[in-house]
Amino acid sequence: MAVLTVDDVIVRPVITEKNTVLMDRDQYTFEVSPAANKIQVREAIEKLFNVRVKAVNTMVVKAKPRSRAIRRGRGRVHGHESSWKKAVVTLYPGQRIDIFEQV
Repeated sequence: MAVLTVDDVIVRPVITEKNTVLMDRDQYTFEVSPAANKIQVREAIEKLFNVRVKAVNTMVVKAKPRSRAIRRGRGRVHGHESSWKKAVVTLYPGQRIDIFEQV
């Protein structure tokens, strides 16, 4: 198993309408490395943002099919999005992550 650094574990924060509602309940969503486990995600969040993590829930978002038309009547191109791993991190009450508050 490859050793992941803190910077490798967290790919980006996920900011959607649903996730902004979850922030009121001290839950934050991140895209994480597919090789990362819950323990690595917890350690990375605690080190990067200096907060205490209560729980980590991870899930794999499956690939969705996509298609698009190409020019000059040659038909359609079919493919799919990439699948990715998502982590919902619950913090202890009173803890905040400032990167989300700026949005």
